[in-house]
Amino acid sequence: MSFQRVVFPYYPRLGRYNLNFYDAERACHDQDAIVASFDQLYDTWRGGMDWCNAGWLSDGTVQYPINTPREPCGGKNTVPGIRNYGLRDKDKNHYDVFCFTSHYKGRFYYLIQPFKLTYDEAVRACQKDGAQIAKVGQMYAAWKLLGYDRCDAGWLEDGSVRYPISHPRRRCSPTEAAVRFSGFPDKKHKLYGVYCFKGHN
Repeated sequence: MSFQRVVFPYYPRLGRYNLNFYDAERACHDQDAIVASFDQLYDTWRGGMDWCNAGWLSDGTVQYPINTPREPCGGKNTVPGIRNYGLRDKDKNHYDVFCFTSHYKGRFYYLIQPFKLTYDEAVRACQKDGAQIAKVGQMYAAWKLLGYDRCDAGWLEDGSVRYPISHPRRRCSPTEAAVRFSGFPDKKHKLYGVYCFKGHN
């Protein structure tokens, strides 16, 4: 399955607002992506993205897309739109980043296993299945473009644990379709499954 294009918000294990512009470029690159442009973010906002964390864009500005105005995200009585912090110092200022990817040719899937895995076991399980542990962008692409829906938290390549929900339901993501984020747990915890990606070369 070849994916079209998708924009996704990203921050690393260090936590939110830890990337200067050059770190942000590297973080997207590590996800097989590039820093998104304003037009790419704008299209994604028009498609319904609502994200209350400011992130770098490719022109060196810091912005974020809001569809449901609320207090922490620019105020409750504001209109939906792209909130713009303007140009920031690429060395000194630290934010998250919006990444853009368009290159996936392959199959994204949750690997059915009899038991939960540590991070290292997860990496090996995908390899044993002839695949690689999936990247965050691959999960966003499968969710956004293919409607991938799975209520199982699984390891991803950057050490985060997430799961993609296209059909909101009580125990999974009650209010919205979203890629749910469970954090960056201790890699030794045997608490999660794994998402794999098998590329078509």
